[in-house]
Order: sequence, then C-alpha cells, then structure tokens
Amino acid sequence: MAISTAAHSPKEFQFLIAEQDTFGTFEATNDMHALDVDSIGTPSLNPTQVLDVRNGSRVLQMEDFFQDVKASVKEISVSGTATVNGLDMLLENITGEAETSASSIYSFASNQATTNVGVGSSSQAGTLLSVVIKSAFGTNADLAFKDCVCTSLTLNGDTGTEGGRIKFSATLQTGSVVEDLTDAATTADTGFAASENRFMTNWVSTYRKVYGVADLVMSSFSMTMENPATFSGVTSTGYEVISRAGEFSVTLDATVKYDDKTEDFFEKFNSQSEVGTVAAQETKLNHQDALAAASFGISIPKTVLTNVSFNEGDVMMLDLSVKGVGDGSNALVEVAC
Repeated sequence: MAISTAAHSPKEFQFLIAEQDTFGTFEATNDMHALDVDSIGTPSLNPTQVLDVRNGSRVLQMEDFFQDVKASVKEISVSGTATVNGLDMLLENITGEAETSASSIYSFASNQATTNVGVGSSSQAGTLLSVVIKSAFGTNADLAFKDCVCTSLTLNGDTGTEGGRIKFSATLQTGSVVEDLTDAATTADTGFAASENRFMTNWVSTYRKVYGVADLVMSSFSMTMENPATFSGVTSTGYEVISRAGEFSVTLDATVKYDDKTEDFFEKFNSQSEVGTVAAQETKLNHQDALAAASFGISIPKTVLTNVSFNEGDVMMLDLSVKGVGDGSNALVEVAC
C-alpha cells in the first residue's frame, strides 16, 4: 500500500441544486444548476448515536454502539453570489410561490396557511430541491440530498464590497437518507453567468426606504427570510412528511448615513404604537415604485423598528433593523430578481 499524492483545492468543489418533482425521488441530474459559491459548509448529518457504556464494563464495547440515520434531519449551509437562476430556485422554495413565465417576483402572504408534502405526494413546483455537493475526487465521493427545503435565506450587499453585488447565504434541511451517487451521474449541470449578477447600486434613492423614510444614503443591507420545517413519521428512507407550520419571518438590517433624513429615527423607535398606514411603515429597496422582473428589489409593505443604534465610522452612520408584520391583505414580503 502507498499513500495518495492527490490533493484538491476547496474551490474545485461544486454546489448543485435542482427543483424536485416528486417526494422521495432524486431529480434527474441533467436538471442540476451550479450555484456561484464562496463557501460550502460541511453538511450536518446528525446521526442518532448511543455511546453509553453497558454490559458491566467500564469501557464502551463494540456491541454497545448504536447509530441510526433514518430519523435524523440533515442540514446543509452554502453562501456565495446571488446569480439569478439559483436565486430563483431558493426564493421559490422558501416562499412556496412558483415563478410565473411573466414574472420573477416571489412573495409570502401575510395570512399564508400551513403547507405539507410527503410520501405518496407529488410536490407543487419548487416545494422540494435535490442538492449535490460535487467532490473534486470523483467516483463515489459526491454527497447528494433529496427532499430538501430551504429554511433560511439571507440576501445582502455592501457598497464597499464587490461594488454592491448581491450575495446570499442559505440553510437547507432534509429528513431523507443521503443518496449514494457516482461522479458520472452528476456531471451534467447548468452554470452561471456574469450577466445574472444583481447590484444594490441600481436602486434609486426615492425607493431606498426604511420604515417609511426615503432618500436614504445606504452603505449596506441584509435581509433574512426564515421558513422553518417540521419533520414527522419515519420509514426506512427517512421522515415521511415535511410541514411548514412555524412562523415565517422576514427581517432587514441596513446601515445608513446619519443626517437630516434620519436624525429622528430614535424618536420613531421610541414612539412606536399601533400599526398605522402602509406608507408610514413601508420598507422598500428598488429602482422604481413597483417591483419588476429581471431587476433585484425588495418590498416589505409593513414593518416595525426593532433596533436603532449609532455606527461610528469616518462619518456617523445609523444601524437600523426592522421586522415585517402582516395585516391580512398585503404580502408580508416580495422579492424580485
């Protein structure tokens, strides 16, 4: 036997996703799309292990060890540049709203009901994702996950980093056992192009608005959507049902210049009372009033302030935080890409 001299850069690994049609059936690999990733987190496989000493010994014996991988939720984290095709799939999955041919605008209703998908059911468009972490080592080294749902998605930008190019980070979960795919089965994928990039610098000041205040000089923002999943029932292939029943939340943080437009944010934060008009609490980041396909924008029709604080730099800035609230009629959040 001899050691292996092979070595690979982390940049040689790929993160591939595809919309999955049927629960329990891994999507055809020629539908895979490669995300433009900066980092692929180590998947948390979370097996159930029993490591208790038994059988009258002070040392763990081989027959004492137990592991189960069926009743476990696997978690995958990834971050990178928010190119359009990959962002489309993640937004569709976390909001549960299918993209139409006429629009790439995704929303979550303020009165949206619980959704479920499981064994024996076909998924609605975008409800499930198949994921492959493609290894540079080749055959039998890929990690593949079926029946994935996006439970957290963060979109952010900073004018001092990559010219305000929109970045993302996402967390996905699955309750199904890990697939075993060979390298040959995962070679077909659709790549990403520079033309798919989106920038916060395209926003117009009139529609750079936080908590109803427009014309903000903004240096950075970060918006996070969370849609938790609950897994129940179990078979030899993993959990049987995925439910989206917990709180869907959207929060947004922004760093803005402290000036005559923003100096009264502390008073606004201190004097919040009952929900007022939509205009008074709207948070919007866009190039025009209405969101439009093929142009990145965010609209949270009603928000409450959750933090206002000084940010001391070369000039005084403010850190603002808001959370979206529903009113039963307006969408909780809309995102266009």
